[in-house]
Amino acid sequence: MKNCDINIRDPFVLVVDGKYYMYGTRAKNFGIKTNGFDVYIGDDLENWSEPKEVFNSSKWEMNTAVNWAPEVHLFNGSFYMFVTFTKPDGLRGTYILKSDTPDGEFKPHSEGAITPLEWECLDGTLYVENGKPYCVFCHEHTQILNGTVCFVELSDDLTHAVSEPIELFAASSYLNREASESCHNVTDGPFMYKMEDGKLIMIWSTCANNYVQCIATSDNGSIFGKWSHLKPIFDDDGGHGMIFKALNGDLKLTLHCPNKTDYERPVFFDIKEENGTLVRIG
Repeated sequence: MKNCDINIRDPFVLVVDGKYYMYGTRAKNFGIKTNGFDVYIGDDLENWSEPKEVFNSSKWEMNTAVNWAPEVHLFNGSFYMFVTFTKPDGLRGTYILKSDTPDGEFKPHSEGAITPLEWECLDGTLYVENGKPYCVFCHEHTQILNGTVCFVELSDDLTHAVSEPIELFAASSYLNREASESCHNVTDGPFMYKMEDGKLIMIWSTCANNYVQCIATSDNGSIFGKWSHLKPIFDDDGGHGMIFKALNGDLKLTLHCPNKTDYERPVFFDIKEENGTLVRIG
């Protein structure tokens, strides 16, 4: 399969043993009751295997509504998938699944949602600082109008949160507008990246005139720093991206584009660190 044949949102690429493993939200019906997640395996970021199911949410009685934003991290020798599901109470939250291999089968691992139970949350990602694991996630605009990006510290076995949530920033700090019932401020898809000089970058997405891949940075290289916004890296109706190093060492950004149901595809850009931020090459 080619990238142009793959209809997914929220692409996430893991590089393991000379292979690329690409996960994403099954885009049909915007990831509602799509019954789980797949992996596509390749070695050149253009040609991929047919999708292989790595988690069946009906099998585990978790197909109640959304099946969103799978991303897989290798942590302490195992593969952990951070995903968004609808909780039994009807609110969304981030769960963690686990497998011994990147191509599954993944099984439920966390003790329910690791995001605050009374919050509507999505798009959790793993970030490790000074040996401590954290989940960075979005508090949904659907609940609070002005979406935020927050984090919680996780237990060492990634089964539950061990801290109260801490807010990093609200979407209004970038959009420079008040949120209202008729105009929500969206936060989506945070992903953390440590630059070679120690600067900590977060890419995240929002809806301005269209879907935008934004960049925020901490003032002290830590998740606990003060966060400010830089120029977006992509503003042409694409987002929910992540950063990885290709097999040849090149730095890559992948995201889905366009942000239109049934037309979303994974796209890849060469990027580089330049003047304290990330920029696309070419």
